[in-house]
Amino acid sequence: MLKHCIASLGALMLSTTALAAEPEKPDLKFGFIKLTDMAPLAVAKELFFFEDEGLFVELEAQANWKVLLDRVIDGQLDGAHMLAGQPLGATIGFGTQAHVVTAFSMDLNGNGITVSNEVWEQMKPGIPKRADGKPVHPIKADYLKPVVEQYNDAGKPFKMGMVFPVSTHNYELRYWLAAGGIHPGFYAPLKGDISGTLEAEALLSVTPPPQMPATLEAGTIYGYCVGEPWNQQAVFKGIGVPVITDYEIWKNNPEKVFGVSKAWADRYPETHKAVVKALIRAAAWLDENNNANRGKAVEMLSRPYYVGADAEVIANSMTGTFEYEKGDKRAVPDFNVFFRYNATYPYYSDAIWYLTQMRRWGQIPEHKPDDWYMETARKVYRPDVYAAAARELIDEGYFEASDFPDFDEETGFKPPQTEFIDGITYDGTQPNAYLSSFPIGMKQGDIYR
Repeated sequence: MLKHCIASLGALMLSTTALAAEPEKPDLKFGFIKLTDMAPLAVAKELFFFEDEGLFVELEAQANWKVLLDRVIDGQLDGAHMLAGQPLGATIGFGTQAHVVTAFSMDLNGNGITVSNEVWEQMKPGIPKRADGKPVHPIKADYLKPVVEQYNDAGKPFKMGMVFPVSTHNYELRYWLAAGGIHPGFYAPLKGDISGTLEAEALLSVTPPPQMPATLEAGTIYGYCVGEPWNQQAVFKGIGVPVITDYEIWKNNPEKVFGVSKAWADRYPETHKAVVKALIRAAAWLDENNNANRGKAVEMLSRPYYVGADAEVIANSMTGTFEYEKGDKRAVPDFNVFFRYNATYPYYSDAIWYLTQMRRWGQIPEHKPDDWYMETARKVYRPDVYAAAARELIDEGYFEASDFPDFDEETGFKPPQTEFIDGITYDGTQPNAYLSSFPIGMKQGDIYR
């Protein structure tokens, strides 16, 4: 069981002095985007977990994901809250080319797909209802398909927003659409087309997370996939309806990571380990005692220099519920998971899933053998750093060994995962077999030139 996640500063300093080397760089600046899943960073700072590790951290909100990544690469930021696909995309050279690594997964789940009120009214008649008249969930994209066809037949492209080309949101939105028979489009970097709209029936484009509700309200897009609190914000403003959470698309999917440049990780290994230690403690605090600390976390996140949304909006999902249509609030206890289910461990199989989706939609333009996926995952994901940090925390008395994977036996690959909305099983050890199972997506011989 997790032990006394918060200890006295003095006692911990004594134990870390005995067990841990001093960080090479104590003064750090980390970036984040205003989303509730940046919570481990805020908690580690507010509860002095960084200071316990001899670190003095400044947290700074960034304008968008591209700016955040660029600033980590050029050294203006020491590290950042990142989309899980960002270290992978950068390392393989999709967009900015740079070797970025992660030793810490920040959370599971946490996203949703929202459509405008008008689109929702068009979808509703076909959706099965419960005895109380409320829609049966999960709502598949099958019910959106006739709406998209109607828009396209009228010469009105069906536009949707996601937050970044290598974001979980892009891949989840594409996954959901394709599972309902709606083609979300291909990328073709070899021919200079990185719009992701080739052959698309629904046109996906980038919108920064905090701007999603306003963009929907303006009618620029008809729906979006984003993290919280920006789906619940649409409900509160009465401008849209979240139709599905990512938990319902892929149960307990990895969402964000903490990323640093490989050069930074190589230069400051003790600092890197110390950061991971503080973040592990913060994640555990967030899930401790059946989410008992979430109310305090909501208050932290509502502050303007963190997420800055109303506490009531943030609490709607952070405290184990999720509101779909106005007044239709349901229990979703695992909507945000920060520590349980080994959420913080950087699994190679998680990395490979993102790489398969990059290949599926053409961001990786040519076929790659299975070994390439394995090698790339190992370049980017650093379970060795995570294990070193966790072992120190166990030695210091904060955790039991049972709170973590068995590091001596762990392969980095989860067992085959079956809980996807389309019923397709994902086995991270067989990426090409997985890719071949999709009716919509790039196949082995496919390439755009």
